[in-house]
Amino acid sequence: MDDFTADVAAAETALRDLFPATPLQLNDHLSARYGAEIWLKREDLTPVRSYKLRGAFNAMRKAIAAGSTRHFVCASAGNHAQGVAFACRHFAAQGTIFMPVTTPQQKIDKTRIFGGAQVEIVLTGDYFDQTLAAAQQFAAEHGAAFLSPFDSADVIEGQATVAREMLAQLPAPPDLVVMPVGGGGLSAGVTTYLRAESAQTGIRFVEPEGGASLMAALEAGRQVTLPKVDSFVDGAAVARIGDLPFAWLRGVSPGHVLAAPEDRLCITMLEMLNVEGIVLEPAGALSLDALRDLHAAGALSGRRVVCIVSGGNFDFERLPEVKERAQRYAGLKKYFILRMPQRPGALRDFLQLLGPQDDIARFEYLKKSARNFGSVLIGIETRDPQNLTTLMARLDESGFTYQDITRDELLAQFLI
Repeated sequence: MDDFTADVAAAETALRDLFPATPLQLNDHLSARYGAEIWLKREDLTPVRSYKLRGAFNAMRKAIAAGSTRHFVCASAGNHAQGVAFACRHFAAQGTIFMPVTTPQQKIDKTRIFGGAQVEIVLTGDYFDQTLAAAQQFAAEHGAAFLSPFDSADVIEGQATVAREMLAQLPAPPDLVVMPVGGGGLSAGVTTYLRAESAQTGIRFVEPEGGASLMAALEAGRQVTLPKVDSFVDGAAVARIGDLPFAWLRGVSPGHVLAAPEDRLCITMLEMLNVEGIVLEPAGALSLDALRDLHAAGALSGRRVVCIVSGGNFDFERLPEVKERAQRYAGLKKYFILRMPQRPGALRDFLQLLGPQDDIARFEYLKKSARNFGSVLIGIETRDPQNLTTLMARLDESGFTYQDITRDELLAQFLI
């Protein structure tokens, strides 16, 4: 353990050639809401807007120092690719970055900007597994070093520098640290460092509800591959936590792992954008979203809490989707399939049932299901969830036949 903390200290010292320590900021808004000291470790403010640069830099630094290679390969569609590219430019090393063909152009362009002439981007595979296999094969054939985003001791060591900085920035050790979990590199590094240097600090881990691979592994007592993953939290939704991170985390209590619903996460992202002016990607908001559950469990009051804000690479083209999901989770927007009588005045009768705060956000005739009736897809927005409950009661009283499809994943996928 002494070797690990010493290696983390060396990694942090080396990182200062790349960027200063990310800020640790007391957030008044969240502190007032939860009756606690809520500090944000702003990993969204690294040069590549995520903590991934730390691990990539450290692994590359150690490989170059050992003289093993100056050619590095990775597979990533997001933050890891950008971290590797940035580090390649810093070390004047050669980088080959494999990305899925479906990667948004914005992410490709940012990776290319960070890496400059040092980096070649290879687009291959419709799915990440195909991209990963191609990258690993290329690395083996060319004698290059494959840089895993999390399944590497050197990467874990680099991510642990977050914890070292955090302890140096606080007047006293935190009572609780809340951090996101994806592949497990950050959580393994930070947990191991805190156990050595601040054993009294509690730790909570947050996964997306649709990608809770750490929880599944802890409950099974072994590695588990999830049969299905919700990809919305693309920076943390993995089907299987890394082998090495799980080996470091297998002693964690399942009761210390929380799952954040993807739609609720959207509320947190919008709140931080509108109230605090902080742009977060879905994975970057995980630790902040979990404060709701921790507060409900009485785990925050009067305590000093650090939330690791892991990334801010958010594509604003996704903003309408984020708003939509937030409204639906909050009960401020619902979708119905309404059986509309095919007679004069039927639409007027329906409109008269709407309250003063109810707005029609979607209205689309789907088909004429019978001679006297037609099916209508209708979306209603309002300011108070109770308004929609009242509207449904009015629909029932008036004899309208309808189906609430707001949370029907299959129908929503095709109709909404």
